[in-house]
Amino acid sequence: MTQAQQAAVSRFPVPALEDMPEDIRERIVAVQEKAGFVPNVFLTLAHRPDEFRAFFAYHDALMEKPGNLSKAEREMIVVATSAVNQCQYCVIAHGAILRVRAKNPLIADQVATNYRKADISERQKAMLDFGMKVSQAAQQVGEADFEALKAHGFTDDDIWDIAGIAAFFGMSNRIANVTSMRPNAEFYSMGR
Repeated sequence: MTQAQQAAVSRFPVPALEDMPEDIRERIVAVQEKAGFVPNVFLTLAHRPDEFRAFFAYHDALMEKPGNLSKAEREMIVVATSAVNQCQYCVIAHGAILRVRAKNPLIADQVATNYRKADISERQKAMLDFGMKVSQAAQQVGEADFEALKAHGFTDDDIWDIAGIAAFFGMSNRIANVTSMRPNAEFYSMGR
């Protein structure tokens, strides 16, 4: 398939690698070396360098930090909330990452379709219930939500992390939808 036949990465222009600022180019090359391809989110956001930097700084602060939430659980939050926000890019891309991090080829499809029926723990279902509430009705979050999470062993820091991930990816979902960001074909088979 030629480049002209391939669907666009984004409805907005994608700069050539050699035209990107050095720090962004270096990050993209590092991702490509690790993953074997460049996820389209990097190419799409490279159109706006300051936002690229801010986006990935916050992404990394939420998703790569140590804590009581595993990296797979963080990805579960992304997949569940992205599904309800109808973000094809994030469901496909983070579903792939979830499968890899959970070492489970079925989990992403289960979580994206109906996490309440997924083969996950009650603790994880409570985490996703809260993440969904933050994503869809944050104004309704109250003390009962905190108590429900604490009953499953979540700390205040964990609750902040769940809320931060759900909120951040709500923004990411909207940008991905507005830009018509296309999932890379490589994501579909990862972790299967």
